[in-house]
Amino acid sequence: MDELHGEVDVATEEAASRKGHTARGRSALDRAAAMCRYVGIEDADAESVPTSPAAKAANAVRLSARALAQLADGSPDPAADARCARNAAAAAAVVADLARSRGGDGALADAAHRAAVMASMAAGDAAGRAGMGRDAALNAEADAAEAAAVSAAENAGWM
Repeated sequence: MDELHGEVDVATEEAASRKGHTARGRSALDRAAAMCRYVGIEDADAESVPTSPAAKAANAVRLSARALAQLADGSPDPAADARCARNAAAAAAVVADLARSRGGDGALADAAHRAAVMASMAAGDAAGRAGMGRDAALNAEADAAEAAAVSAAENAGWM
């Protein structure tokens, strides 16, 4: 807070917000990449117009990685930063669906898939109209859901 004017330092808040969204996005991307390895999806499986499930998963991971890498190039924008994290979580949910369908323990795989979908939904809420990447409570829920998705993926043996 600016002592003289009683205002919140917006630039500092937005930089802190970016750090959180980036960390959550990186976690989701790492989770998605690990699950791709688990199911045998390679970077080369990505296609400009993906038609197979493997190509869709590889393409989603590739696009999320590019978007997250570009965050450092611009000024913090909580809404855009949150959308990058949301997209990484959505990519991880796509790959989790493949991982679940390709084997593993049924209960653990189902739980990991469910956690991935919940993380994607929570990231979507944080990035959505109500939060626009700035709502601390929605961001905390998205962070917690991402941590739960990582734990569930580890329990399923996907990471």
